[in-house]
Amino acid sequence: MSDYTDYFTANKELWNKRTAVHLNSSFYNLAGFKSGEDVLTPIEMNELGNVHNKKMLHLQCHFGMDTMNWARLGANVTGVDLSNEAIAEAIKLNTELGMNATFICSNIYDLKEHIDEKFDIVFTSYGTIGWLPDLDKWAEIIAHFLKPGAVFYIADFHPIVWMFNDDFSHLQYAYNNQEVIITESQGTYTDRDADIKAKEYGWNHSISEILNALIRKGLAIQYFNEFMYSPYPCFNNTIEFEKGKWHIKGLEGKIPMVYSIMAKNNAE
Repeated sequence: MSDYTDYFTANKELWNKRTAVHLNSSFYNLAGFKSGEDVLTPIEMNELGNVHNKKMLHLQCHFGMDTMNWARLGANVTGVDLSNEAIAEAIKLNTELGMNATFICSNIYDLKEHIDEKFDIVFTSYGTIGWLPDLDKWAEIIAHFLKPGAVFYIADFHPIVWMFNDDFSHLQYAYNNQEVIITESQGTYTDRDADIKAKEYGWNHSISEILNALIRKGLAIQYFNEFMYSPYPCFNNTIEFEKGKWHIKGLEGKIPMVYSIMAKNNAE
């Protein structure tokens, strides 16, 4: 993965800067989480169901609130993220709350160097795979860490959403993975005016690319679902049409905003 080293380094620095802003944002509602509120969305909670006593690997976990939410629900969770600042905050929060989640700072492509165990569930969600250039490598990591009969679950923003410019006024990017997308980042999705300016590097992945990467690594697709809303107001020009559900103004009910996939490791 040496060709992508500079991209990963730049993105890591960007997420290190974002972490401090995100911790104090109403978007992440850290105070609510500390008081016992769930921060997971109904999408993944309903679809994954009971995780009690399940060993879970959470890829690209940011500063770990979702990871610890799964732990509260009875899972034995390990969270992984590229950002050392995010992982440091996750470890502090885990200690403060007296929880038993484990956190590892690693590019997920390098995860075999840090973990030598298998899991019942590999989980990732919302704004994750767009930071990864190679989904075959991603799927190989997922397959490697799944026990026989175990499941992989992803809920993420739909690739159609990433085709638009920031204001959702026109289509700007290709649906599929044609090239690295370089953008000048200003602020962050929790605070558009935050004093963070940097280049970020991302990749669009079509649904067929995502599904076929998992299938090629031996995983059996159990279902693929699409949702016509976002559970987060993290995009420009969003309007809340039901509690916890947002549309893009002018595109209400016209585009899928989230998809989910459950895949099973059928290896013996």
